Amino acid sequence: MSWMAALLDIHDLHIRFGSTEAVRGIDLHLDEGEVLGLVGESGSGKSATALAILGLLAPSACVDGEILWQAPASGASVNLPVNLLAQRPQALRRIRGREIAMIFQEPMTALNPVMRIGSQVAECAAAHAPTATRREVRRKAIAALEAVAIPDAARRYSDYPHQFSGGQRQRILIAMALINRPRLLIADEPTTALDVTVQAQILALLADLQREHRLAMLFISHDLAVVGQVASRVAVMRSGIIVESGSVCDVLTRPQHAYTRTLLAAVPTLRTDRNQPLALVSPPSR
Repeated sequence: MSWMAALLDIHDLHIRFGSTEAVRGIDLHLDEGEVLGLVGESGSGKSATALAILGLLAPSACVDGEILWQAPASGASVNLPVNLLAQRPQALRRIRGREIAMIFQEPMTALNPVMRIGSQVAECAAAHAPTATRREVRRKAIAALEAVAIPDAARRYSDYPHQFSGGQRQRILIAMALINRPRLLIADEPTTALDVTVQAQILALLADLQREHRLAMLFISHDLAVVGQVASRVAVMRSGIIVESGSVCDVLTRPQHAYTRTLLAAVPTLRTDRNQPLALVSPPSR
């Protein structure tokens, strides 16, 4: 069997903001078509890791390590790894949105409230297809909205974000992320602001789209139960380090780290004793 490099390979990643080290030397890898769940409480460094992949951290951030991306090689039979941290802004812009796309946390703040949703989706397509006509871009945007089950997409193309429900706004963000058929989708807490019913619909939609397009996905969440529904492998992050990783089955049923066990104990179930408080995550020992 021939050896294949990971689609995304993160080595010894450090991210500092002033004197605060948000990410402390983590290693992660993600293969073609794989779904990796990155789990941890707020402030653990999950989102900072995702933003580092796309080169979207604030200029004040100090980033060290390697983020190797298997970029398509023109005219070659293999992909060539490039270190995203060493790329110039122009090169990153070509990768961002076309090869790697991201769904951000809160759909109401991620969408421009004074810009029609059709224009926002079309803008994502036009950014990587400068020779496409306006009609072609519009057709592609409507098709993307239809693919995420926005009803009557052609008619609602000119509506504003406030005219859609929270679940529909999240679907619009998914359409924007997938319109250029990226190889990797980063979903940063895509269901946090949604109720349980809509959350289930969004998770099912992401799973369908992942299988249909054979997407690799980095699914970021604070909820192990949610990650268990979509990921095949999970990495548990705390205070900037990976404390445990493995298959979803192993981590959810046979957790090795005390922090992972506490996260699982903090998830209420039908068997939870409502007279007892949920487990609390204690501060890490330094």
